[in-house]
Amino acid sequence: MFATRQISSIAKRAFSTSTSSNAAKVAVLGAAGGIGQPLSLLLKQSSLISHLSLYDIVNTPGVAADLSHINSNSKVSGHVPDNNGLKEALTGCDIVVIPAGVPRKPGMTRDDLFNTNASIVRDLATACAEHCPKAHILVIANPVNSTVPIVAEVFKKAGVFDPKRLFGVTTLDVVRASRFVSEVKKVTTEEAKITVIGGHSGVTIVPLLSQSGHSFTEEEVKALTHRIQFGGDEVVKAKNGTGSATLSMAFAGARFTNSLLEATVAGKKNVVEPTFVKSEIFAKEGVEFFATNVELGPNGVEKIHPIGQVNAYEQGLIDAAVPELKGNIAKGKAFIVKA
Repeated sequence: MFATRQISSIAKRAFSTSTSSNAAKVAVLGAAGGIGQPLSLLLKQSSLISHLSLYDIVNTPGVAADLSHINSNSKVSGHVPDNNGLKEALTGCDIVVIPAGVPRKPGMTRDDLFNTNASIVRDLATACAEHCPKAHILVIANPVNSTVPIVAEVFKKAGVFDPKRLFGVTTLDVVRASRFVSEVKKVTTEEAKITVIGGHSGVTIVPLLSQSGHSFTEEEVKALTHRIQFGGDEVVKAKNGTGSATLSMAFAGARFTNSLLEATVAGKKNVVEPTFVKSEIFAKEGVEFFATNVELGPNGVEKIHPIGQVNAYEQGLIDAAVPELKGNIAKGKAFIVKA
């Protein structure tokens, strides 16, 4: 099915019922699912959204009706595949967020998950390329390391690819890192700002704890790194295999969307978020996409920040992440190129 820490200062400013003279149409594809519903709820609070357009294969009219009773100023519409619903949902969009897809279920292989979600993302990307080719596309659907290249290839085929407007949402890794470090070091999450680079699964997630300003024992570094890399497994286990990280992912997705709105709609400067984008950082190694801190601007990606100084342990993590990422990206590209 498609489906805390306190809200950051960025989100607090955007989560307001005051009217904004400039506001955007934002679509959530997969809005009736486990991530889509809480994500849509969070986005309904933003004064920078004029129209929240919700799409899913079922139940979106009900979700939209429910959210439309919230006394913030955005219009809410719900769309299903019937009667050109996807076209209506996307036409005129400034931002499209894609949490659509299925979570990994017991007995499902990674290939099963990839094939299912890759097809969903391909079809939604095709519709975006046709109906809102200049929208910023925010990909949450897993596996992000492969689904972002899928969207890129679809847009390339349509002749409308703009690398500055395609983002893999890796914010959850940074949110988790901040929370986990704050617990270990007994500080607030505002005092635990952790840079996380690479990709958005397992060993491709590389937390740069040495850049945090905190000191850690070797044991703490190893434990925190593993927990940040495999935090999703912690949630799946706690949910007895019946679900995955939906609420925290919705929070992270809303945080990134609101940051992009602040940069594109409100014109705020120096908005920096981690995100998986087309990057030159490891392009020579055949890694076309890579997550680092990115400054956002009116046209999307304004500046890709360098990795910065890392220690020997972190360099080892990067060395392990790069070939894995290369394979993930190639798998996504091949899904479209060979189609």
